[in-house]
Amino acid sequence: MDKFLINGPCKIKGNVSISGSKNASLPILAATLLFDQPVILRNLPKVRDINTMFNLLKSLGSKIILSKDQKSAKIINKKNMKTFASYSLVKTMRGSILVLGPLISKYHKSKISLPGGCLIGARPVNYHLAALKKLGMIYELKDGYILAKSRGNLKGAIINFPKISVGATENSIIAACLAKGETILKNCAIEPEIKDLTNFLNKAGAKIKWSGRTCKITGVVSLSKIEYSVMADRIEAGTFCVAAALTNGNLKVKNINPRTITSEINLLKKVGAKIKIYKNEILIRGPKKIKSIRNIKTKEFPGIPTDLQAQLMVLMCKAVGKSSITENIFENRFMHVAELQRLGAKINIKNNTAKIKGKTKFIAAELMSSDLRASVALVLAAIVSNGKSCINRIYHLDRGYEKIENKLKKVGVKIKRIK
Repeated sequence: MDKFLINGPCKIKGNVSISGSKNASLPILAATLLFDQPVILRNLPKVRDINTMFNLLKSLGSKIILSKDQKSAKIINKKNMKTFASYSLVKTMRGSILVLGPLISKYHKSKISLPGGCLIGARPVNYHLAALKKLGMIYELKDGYILAKSRGNLKGAIINFPKISVGATENSIIAACLAKGETILKNCAIEPEIKDLTNFLNKAGAKIKWSGRTCKITGVVSLSKIEYSVMADRIEAGTFCVAAALTNGNLKVKNINPRTITSEINLLKKVGAKIKIYKNEILIRGPKKIKSIRNIKTKEFPGIPTDLQAQLMVLMCKAVGKSSITENIFENRFMHVAELQRLGAKINIKNNTAKIKGKTKFIAAELMSSDLRASVALVLAAIVSNGKSCINRIYHLDRGYEKIENKLKKVGVKIKRIK
């Protein structure tokens, strides 16, 4: 199993180019199941979760032709697609549930395993199932599978999500594209990745309109062939910005729309970072003394994303003074804390709030990754630790960051991948 060896402390400086967004690519790839015509997607990230989705689509009958650099894919669906998504494919990735909506919408049946993914909380699929039921899906849960069907085309409905859910919003939008009549979704998630999905679908002929957290979808008969470039990964961009702030670095972050990380930029300015914003890039210079922030709270977009909580915790460990981070999205997302404490962090957890004493002098240690974003937090901590750290189970990182060690090497980090 691969590990990272990191020799710290290091200073981040130079240029980094942000890859395509994993969290935008997955629903867009799932949505290609709606198409009779070929779809070409560009700017896909080379990460494990995308390969998992490719394998899932192939198992359903899609033909996938990858470009030489594997960042573009042409997807061609058979006339008679399969509708069975097995546990062996679905177990490693939560995003697999996103094929349920398009399979029911297009083929009126599906058997899909209940999904897996990072162990960061319950993330129930009941919001997905309740929404699709309102559109006309009939289902039962049996032996760990969702057995679903519809009597002909799905029919438009008014759906009010009881809680904001990214996945349920995406699944419902995709399913409603080919439904008869008008669907109105209320209390939607409005993350940039969801807007990228609806932009992709609209360019292929879907009729989707937004008004705040309400999404109106007028069903169409079919979608047209399309070439589309996926947005850049705002979580990767945020991670590198935190790395620059953490190390008193000087970094140019390229291939990113700064408007997708406005909350993160504002927070980093509060800790003392100097930031210049351009059309598709950000210049960030880290402070000599990192200022603490009393109460950081994760929130649905446009708030601070839960996917940056672990990275920001490392930053607060090095800040002058006390700070706290409240996790409002997932109930089990402090799994990195025990590992940070092994490096010397002073963090106290009570319910969903972490209280952090700053000015930590991290000392290198052997570490264990528990999930995708926790893994990158350990990488950041190792970068500012004294000595050589070893990070185990980095397959979590490979799920969402494209060759992160190569990008980190280019900006001054002494990092090596070993078997």
